Amino acid sequence: MAIHCSRTCLQYLIHLAHDNVDFRLPSPFWRLNGLSEEDVNSIMARTVCAKSAFELWGHGRTHIELRTSLLKYPTENMSPFLQKDSTYKINVYTFNKTLEFEDRIKKIDAMEYLSFEGRVNLRNPKHIFCLLEDYGTDPNNIPDEPLYIYFGRWIADGQRELIRSHSVKNRHFIGNTSMDAGLSFIMANHARVKAYDLVYDPFVGTGSLLVACSHFGAYVCGTDIDYNTIHGIGKASRKNQKWRGPDENIRANLRQYGSEKLYVDVLVSDASKPIWRDGVLFDAIITDPPYGIRESTRRTGSQKDSVNSVKSSEDYVGDSHVPVSMAYHLSDIFTDLLNFSAHHLVIGGRLVYWLPIYRPEYCEEMVPLNACLRLVSNCEQTLSSHTSRRLITMEKIKEPEETDALAHLSDPHFSPYQGHNAFREKYFSGISKRTLTGKEETNKMATNGGE
Repeated sequence: MAIHCSRTCLQYLIHLAHDNVDFRLPSPFWRLNGLSEEDVNSIMARTVCAKSAFELWGHGRTHIELRTSLLKYPTENMSPFLQKDSTYKINVYTFNKTLEFEDRIKKIDAMEYLSFEGRVNLRNPKHIFCLLEDYGTDPNNIPDEPLYIYFGRWIADGQRELIRSHSVKNRHFIGNTSMDAGLSFIMANHARVKAYDLVYDPFVGTGSLLVACSHFGAYVCGTDIDYNTIHGIGKASRKNQKWRGPDENIRANLRQYGSEKLYVDVLVSDASKPIWRDGVLFDAIITDPPYGIRESTRRTGSQKDSVNSVKSSEDYVGDSHVPVSMAYHLSDIFTDLLNFSAHHLVIGGRLVYWLPIYRPEYCEEMVPLNACLRLVSNCEQTLSSHTSRRLITMEKIKEPEETDALAHLSDPHFSPYQGHNAFREKYFSGISKRTLTGKEETNKMATNGGE
């Protein structure tokens, strides 16, 4: 299809990385309309999900269609990049197929119908062009010819390098549940974190999310109930290391990446208890609550607490109150998290968190609700055949009123998501079933072999 447009209404092509595919549409190539080159550069300066962006000059199902599309592309859009005094090179990229070097050269030579007047410079070209061939997403059924072909001018690469440079493997301070670098940056982008924002993580752990947010210039702070984690003491999580070193802490992680000046503080605190005064507002709240799998779900309480009620700190004034560790149900964790966000986010601020689910029982009504928060996105990351977690993004749309805390109860679609309380049991029951099945199959094979 021919592309008739001026420099102000170009079409762009985004080439996406083939990981975290649950967080995007299935196609590895997206065509974007209505954007300027500055807009595309802004996107690529943030994203870790995209490899490269191109100004799309032509496309088609076959090389003949591609040629027709390219020859119809406006000359005035091409000519600034084909001048005699310019240098260029052409790359060939194939998705889901590997081509021999000779085949790549043949494909480049076949594009001689384009009037490249400049000199070829493979090391430091002024302009880079790319021929991209899509061979589908099934690695077991790769066609001989591409399903679709694109050609365009390279504009920018994404921030995939951040995943390597911020890898947990090379981080100074880590724990058993430190968030993957790529997912941390995805969460920061979902929250639209920017310079001078104040970002808070109520289950901060080893601070992986704070590291990602500080990369974009935000001031970061957090709390966690685990004293040892906050202070960087106790047993180490690394192999061949028994105890943590004296400087293993969240602040040291930010220092490692040159963003220590954006470190506000981290505190030992119970997420179920209010510690912030009214009026304390955050631009974003980003967190990964514990699921009870590798980290326990717990809160502080008292032996005087009844089963159905939890006293506030004022109720213990004058008493000999000795705090004890108590179970903190997942349903209560998310209720408290949403209520806290409704009171302590700025209008337009975002809450981004992970919601663990048991896949056979999941329905959209299980996502917690709050009258002050609007659901923006709900993305799934599969953990096993029966469990996954969903990245929930919500945006504050109004200030809370007295009735808002219970407003979700009147929603006809409301489900109290109490099933999340049994997530740990369901998670391990699935493992037990697989282990038991494996043992039965082994015993059966052994019995058959004996016969």
